[in-house]
Amino acid sequence: MVSKSKRMLLWIVWLVIWPLSIVWTYTSWPIYSGDQLFSILSFAIIMVTVSFFPIIVNKTPIFLVNCIGFAVFLIFGLFIEVLLTQIALVVVLIKLKIDKSQAFRVPLNLLMFLFISILSASVYKWVGGLQETIVLDSFTQQLQLIGYVVTVFLSNQIFLYFVKRFFYVQETKFFDEGFLWEMITTLIVLPIGFILYLMYDKFGVIGIYVVGIPFISISIIMKLFYSSRTVNYYLKQTNEIGQALTGKLERNDVISVFLTHITEIFAVDYATVYDVVDQNSLKLIRSYTKLEGLIYPDSICVEEGNTIIQQAWRKEEMLHYKHKKEWDYLRDSSIPEDGESIVVMPVKRNNEIVAIIVFVSKHKQAFTEHLFTLLNILNNFLGIALENAKNYEDRKIQSETDQLTGLYNFRYFEAYMQNYSTQTKESNRSKIASLILFDLDYFKKINDTYGHECGNEVLKAVAEHVSTFIGDKGLVARYGGEEFVVFLPGKDAEESQQLAEELRQLIMSKTITTYTHIQENEKCVDVTVTISIGVASYPEHCEDPFELVRLADRAMYVGAKQKGRNRVAVYQS
Repeated sequence: MVSKSKRMLLWIVWLVIWPLSIVWTYTSWPIYSGDQLFSILSFAIIMVTVSFFPIIVNKTPIFLVNCIGFAVFLIFGLFIEVLLTQIALVVVLIKLKIDKSQAFRVPLNLLMFLFISILSASVYKWVGGLQETIVLDSFTQQLQLIGYVVTVFLSNQIFLYFVKRFFYVQETKFFDEGFLWEMITTLIVLPIGFILYLMYDKFGVIGIYVVGIPFISISIIMKLFYSSRTVNYYLKQTNEIGQALTGKLERNDVISVFLTHITEIFAVDYATVYDVVDQNSLKLIRSYTKLEGLIYPDSICVEEGNTIIQQAWRKEEMLHYKHKKEWDYLRDSSIPEDGESIVVMPVKRNNEIVAIIVFVSKHKQAFTEHLFTLLNILNNFLGIALENAKNYEDRKIQSETDQLTGLYNFRYFEAYMQNYSTQTKESNRSKIASLILFDLDYFKKINDTYGHECGNEVLKAVAEHVSTFIGDKGLVARYGGEEFVVFLPGKDAEESQQLAEELRQLIMSKTITTYTHIQENEKCVDVTVTISIGVASYPEHCEDPFELVRLADRAMYVGAKQKGRNRVAVYQS
């Protein structure tokens, strides 16, 4: 964003330099116009018409008036060329629909093209060029013309580079796509400018239109060619993004791939992804900023009310706001204060909205029609990918989770320990870790007395107590039957023994009320249980973390079960 002080300074410089420069070109350079006002007007019509078809490359407009300006300079001199070029430039800026915040581009571009015109004419004059009949076979005059053309091209590129680098403070390359397109268009159209000069010299005003009208067609064709090239590029990107999405199985990966690609292609400063929890609530699950990249925030529910996100959700269609005035009346604290252009895209699958994605730019009118074309195509890809990811994650959870207790099952735990063991060996570092293995004392008696359904209720209650107690300290799994296991990375034997003792006392103090018993004449029964615990640690007790289960199991049976149960035993070599 250009600072206010820079914009003010630019306007002041323009108000001082621009009129003085115009007067200087009028008084210091010869004017070869005579009574050729109609000819000048004809050149102006052609230049203004061409200005309606600029090619936008990297946010920089390329309009093909240089070749006409070249002919105007050779025929009428610098003053007329400057005058017509400045008029054409104003038309381009009007065509681009710049707003008040971008109004500084008017003096910036007028000054830049004024300097280019003066510099090119000065080089032409310095090498001996004069506005006179040009002889094609004159090597000297050929060099003079080449000097003018090269100066126009290079000075334009140099000015653009310095404006982007030091005025806009943008990281930019000198030899970029804009440089290539400017060079191609220069090579194509400047010979036409010389032909225009020759035709005017030979046929007068008729020659202007004989060359000018086909040149307008060339401008249109080149704009259409670049537009089709841009569309093809976006279609290619769409295909690549679609393939990348379908190759991801995790929901988080799908969202990350989508955001990463879209924010790289388009001028997105902020992006947020909201998950549809149910018919009445949304939840923020992912965000992006240009400075920080992808962010995994805590889940935040969307505030109710007349917000941008709620509107898109209710209307079930993509919403686009070109600047802040269009959406400022909507109360939405989730949109950054410096946001201007906004696109809100509901993601649908089977005619149901499964997510909502918001794209925000700091600039007005930042999002082009190409973005909407791409998003409409990718909406289906994304919806399918999210549904596939959900199905995959559901199946994965089912395969990894114990259906009764909701804890991880034996299969998952074994794979986790194997992976942990492999990583430990590959890192060549001994990471401290411990394992707690316990089972419920006299659990068979509970089943025999109160029934297996009551036993299942007891297992679920114990699993919930253990899971809550351990929290993020470690991983809890149902090892099998009435046995549970707790893996504690970063905990040594002493710490794990203390934690196990606290767990033992917690379970012993809990009363489990169950209604699914087989006792007659009783609505509910209260059950209390105790647990026997074995503890083993790595590398204190073993050379491989995968051995911890066997050692903790031995500690539990030898040190706890055989010594009376309801106690904690640490493995002894």
